[in-house]
Amino acid sequence: MTTEYSELTVLLRDYPLNRVRIDDPYLQNAFANEIRYLKSYEVDRLLAGFRETRGLDPLTDKYPGWENTEIRGHTLGHYLKALAQAYAVSRDSELLQRLHALIDGLAECQFDSGYLSAFPEELFDRVERRQPAWVPWYTMHKIVAGLTAAFENAGSQKALEIVSKLGDWIAARTSAWSPAVQSDVLSVEYGGMNDCLYDLYKLTGNPAHLDAAHSFDELTLFEPVREGQDILKGKHANTTIPKFLGALNRYRTLGDSERFYLEAAESFWTMVVEHHSYVTGGNSEWEHFGEPDKLDRERSNFTAETCNTYNMLKLTRELFKLSGDPKYADFYENTFLNAILSSQHPHTGMTMYFQPMATGYFKVYSSPFDHFWCCTGTGMESFTKLNDSLYFYGEDDILVHQYISSELDAEEFGLKLTQRSALPESDTSLFTVSLSQPQSRAVSLRFRLPEWLAGEAEMTLNGSPAVFEQQNGCAVIRRVWNEADKIELRLPMTLRAVGLPDAPHAVAFKYGPVVLSAGLGQEDMTESATGVAVSVPTRSMLIKDFITVSGSPGQWLESFASRWEKRGEALEFVLKGTDEDERLVFTPHYKRHGERYGIYWRIVQTDSPELQQHILEAKRKSRVEDATVDSLPVGNDQYELEHNIRGEQTFVDVWDGSTTRRAENGGWFGYTLKVRPNEEHVLDVTFFSGHRGDRPITIEAGGAVIADGIPPSNTPRGFHSHRYTLPAQLIGERESLDVTFKVTGEETGIFEILRIMTPFDTDSALCQLEFDTGTLDKPFDPSNLHYKLSVPEDTDNVSFLAVPAKKNGLVYADGILIEDSTRRTVQLEGENLTLHLTSTAEDHETTRDYIIEIVRERRS
Repeated sequence: MTTEYSELTVLLRDYPLNRVRIDDPYLQNAFANEIRYLKSYEVDRLLAGFRETRGLDPLTDKYPGWENTEIRGHTLGHYLKALAQAYAVSRDSELLQRLHALIDGLAECQFDSGYLSAFPEELFDRVERRQPAWVPWYTMHKIVAGLTAAFENAGSQKALEIVSKLGDWIAARTSAWSPAVQSDVLSVEYGGMNDCLYDLYKLTGNPAHLDAAHSFDELTLFEPVREGQDILKGKHANTTIPKFLGALNRYRTLGDSERFYLEAAESFWTMVVEHHSYVTGGNSEWEHFGEPDKLDRERSNFTAETCNTYNMLKLTRELFKLSGDPKYADFYENTFLNAILSSQHPHTGMTMYFQPMATGYFKVYSSPFDHFWCCTGTGMESFTKLNDSLYFYGEDDILVHQYISSELDAEEFGLKLTQRSALPESDTSLFTVSLSQPQSRAVSLRFRLPEWLAGEAEMTLNGSPAVFEQQNGCAVIRRVWNEADKIELRLPMTLRAVGLPDAPHAVAFKYGPVVLSAGLGQEDMTESATGVAVSVPTRSMLIKDFITVSGSPGQWLESFASRWEKRGEALEFVLKGTDEDERLVFTPHYKRHGERYGIYWRIVQTDSPELQQHILEAKRKSRVEDATVDSLPVGNDQYELEHNIRGEQTFVDVWDGSTTRRAENGGWFGYTLKVRPNEEHVLDVTFFSGHRGDRPITIEAGGAVIADGIPPSNTPRGFHSHRYTLPAQLIGERESLDVTFKVTGEETGIFEILRIMTPFDTDSALCQLEFDTGTLDKPFDPSNLHYKLSVPEDTDNVSFLAVPAKKNGLVYADGILIEDSTRRTVQLEGENLTLHLTSTAEDHETTRDYIIEIVRERRS
């Protein structure tokens, strides 16, 4: 391949990790937690899989969890990078010793061909043969990136030699790909292979490494995205984001002749940030992008994978350095503070996988040595480079990018800059200049003016008002600096309500740069498992996730400036003019741990159609969650591996924005799903009708055919789900069930979420009916449908609580769907009132009507 080189224009440069010291106590603690965690690893256990693959006797057992599966070795790659970064920051000799021990161990495990991994090459063969394998190229990316970082941040020449030989093996393999094989390989998650190989090429100058990097550039993805076509729906987010990191790195490596790749990365960033991201900066649901601007309906306990956030910040950082555009700086600050810092427990140092955006869930963290999630690895990296984006510099200026207490050694300008900030507790930052050499030239200090400013920024220089220019989102002051010059910068803040594009009345609250959440207690903090040993929070109780206001939600939000108040000196906020004024207290979300929370709240008017629809949708989601015995998002490698994916002539695709597992020409695929012995179950499968959809498919469960032919559908074109009954006799004593899909003709398959569920309950009774005043003519009994409530003559209103037998049932009062977890008040007009209650079973079909005659008793 011949590549033309052209000069790359770089506006800003970053500082080495050892030139910025963090003084903020919260971040210092976060870094210290990570160092303790890194030092608790056993090097020989990380190397065990590599030695086994090389045919050497392991010195000890492999770690469990993901490190004892086909993805083993990815943690070592993350660990190498984290060690190198942590050493660059701290100069801790123990970290360097660990790094050298790993590098020596890897050198012993490397094959003559250059191959180096904790699993055999056969996994790469399987990918090329379109057979299921758990993302070997993704793991290879971590190993290459870790070795490269060991050279760049810790100066390990041996690491560079190892990774250069490994790059040769990669180049030899990729050069043998036919276009068809390349297409098959790029359809399976490969991390940032293009990104890490461009980094390697910059170190080695080997053209083969450059060609190998380009083999992972997915032009069929880059081209439509560059043109502004949002084709992200259904794509695995943490597969997709690193691809554009690689695209941007090609531009950074080869210069302006490769501007196509820069434009693709810029367009992708805009799509994700403006159309697929939540208020914290996180994105995705169950690891996949959804439809653009349809975020409210995607909120769950599987939202916002932390790895996505880590990679989006890497992309944002490099785009900001190239352009200086304030939008990148604003996104970086918001996401670093509200998603990355939020992801680590301040006491244990453990990090999160998913960051739930649905109200009522809680944060779940990894364990030190059981899980080894992808987000455990990126967590190691994130919390060993907390200081890497606080400051940048240009030819004659220093940019203050983040307002965090720290010290910068700007040796190229002969000065040091000390920052004392406590945002958002305080709106003022103090900067002190000290000189490391006499100054003879003017240097500009550029202070970022964030998008959350609630008024004009104010600046003083040595106690007097300072004159500054506003340029490109910064307050700029230029002078020849003197020893002990002091700049004080005030950045006023206020509370804001931030809605979602598909639900402007579903709002989160931000104070200055921080997202706030309200604590909802610690009841039943039970975790469940999904994927390969991934822990997620559950929500077995009903959670009220809306706030009722008088008047319309729009009017309340328009007057929001007067609808809140700050409690005392702490960052605690309460609302005014709602039904939750006394219950909900909002505080910074990144500091919330160990309790349920709510970030988003739907602002509604009493009994409005919007509120009733919201209650109905919440119940529908809850009943599916509660009835699910086992589930997996089809086509997702981790979840399919956990469910024993197998098959022939099968592959993963994206069709009409949804991931699909397909087979063709006599091919098949199957999974093993959990069931409960001797109970009736339901198999819930999603198909597509129309082109590539209505084609024969046979479904077998436990060896019995439960569907043969084209599933019926009234939908001419689109997705439709079918529920197949699995009788208790079919289940028998089983605790797991093999389900197989066979395709005899043209390609077809299944979509979205495959579920094994219990049938919805049909009990339509109320289990509780009570009133705050008066006397019922007989004790409440669910089987009695008619009651008389006698109340004092002067009673103006009565409140009642009506609870369905199953929490996902529905209760209607006089035809209005009501929230059954809270009391409802009815006004009494005249002498008598008849209250009609309809209780609906969990199946949302079976009903029971109750009639309560409310009668005023006249005084004698």
